[in-house]
Amino acid sequence: MLANYRRLFAVPHVLSLLAWSLTARFYIPGLMIAVTFLVEEWTGSYTLAGLVTGAFTLGIALVGPLRGRMADRGGTDRLVLVCGVVFSVGLLGLALLPGSLWWLSVPLALGTGLFGTPANQVVRALWPRLTHGPERQAIYAAEATTQELLFVFSPILTAGVVAFAGARWALLVLSVLALLGAFGFARALRRAGAAGPAPIDGDDGPEGADAVPRRSLLRRPALVMLFLMCLLMVGGVMGMDLVIVAWANELNAPHYVMGLASVWALGSLVGGAIAGGLRGRPHLVRRCFGSALGVAVLVPFVPPVTHLPTPLLITPLLFVSGMALAPTLAAVMGRLGDLAPARRRAEAFGWMATAMGTAGAVAGPLTGALVDLMGIAGGVLGATALVLAAALLSLFVPDPRPEAPEAPGSAVPAGRHPVGPRAGAFQLRGQRQQGALSAHPSGEHGADGQSPG
Repeated sequence: MLANYRRLFAVPHVLSLLAWSLTARFYIPGLMIAVTFLVEEWTGSYTLAGLVTGAFTLGIALVGPLRGRMADRGGTDRLVLVCGVVFSVGLLGLALLPGSLWWLSVPLALGTGLFGTPANQVVRALWPRLTHGPERQAIYAAEATTQELLFVFSPILTAGVVAFAGARWALLVLSVLALLGAFGFARALRRAGAAGPAPIDGDDGPEGADAVPRRSLLRRPALVMLFLMCLLMVGGVMGMDLVIVAWANELNAPHYVMGLASVWALGSLVGGAIAGGLRGRPHLVRRCFGSALGVAVLVPFVPPVTHLPTPLLITPLLFVSGMALAPTLAAVMGRLGDLAPARRRAEAFGWMATAMGTAGAVAGPLTGALVDLMGIAGGVLGATALVLAAALLSLFVPDPRPEAPEAPGSAVPAGRHPVGPRAGAFQLRGQRQQGALSAHPSGEHGADGQSPG
């Protein structure tokens, strides 16, 4: 199972790009905690705190496609640096804002969110340029898995700083981390020679570098399906997070939140690590329906259907349920990287970021209403419905075009070679070969070239 990871991290610069992109995103999960505590301290209202956090989310969602287009044109290192500096200054301004002027935090949060880090869409658009075949699937799984660590450690760090020093200091810490992550990721991009535009791909057709105007990616049905899938799936996952909070609040036991959420994240970590080691292309439909089933099995074990002596009794099911999350998200990201035009992948992942932001805006009120109407089970049913709808859409997502077979024993994508930063890394030696995806020697591919994973 570790063979894919060994081959993956033998590819130059992959490990540093992954590590620094995660560092640049470390602040994201903790930001809402720090902002909520700060605004509630100013106003005594969680509604107003939600308004400010929603402004951050809206700002980040609005500019995803635009920043993606900018990244596709090259200069991604400068884009990451500019966004990192402006975002850090915005957080600093929010931390120093007097409580009497709390109303300024709404436009400030919106403006700061517009410069949220593009590290996720930049690095996800980069993986198809650096990796090939099994390594590509492994890196998407590794990223989806390690990203779960952010949702474990970032809230812990932020909550700890809030508890010992206050919300203002928590925002200052997140501001510094965002700035350091941006500088580190920009440097990693330069060292990899990957800050320029992607090489022209045969699938780009008339939408190459010099073609104007270009068709909107929203006119490609396969990509629209993936964006909608992402919106629905992430909405379901965020809904489950809110269900866990609501369940703990009903029991007047907030400490259950960390325990239940951590077990769910741990299951996702384990599932993602296993999925990244599987050979062959992931079966998108199977993984999506597995995620829906993993959420649905929780319904009979939550109130008002069942009143457990302690919510901790559901942790084994939560662990199993979480195991499907990272592999499914990795498969969705991998399919998007395969189907998007090479020179517009960052834009495609920008639309995905917008879909995720929209999911966050929808999941809160929808889950809250369902919990109010039907209890905790209603919230879980809502999350199940969203993930199941995403699974049904996956039936209409086409398979990617065949890849060129990889040279035996090579750890670097066939037809590509890493060179120094001055020459530019990972440039194409020639036109991409067309042909059927060769079956892995292990014989684990099915008739359609996909593995049971």
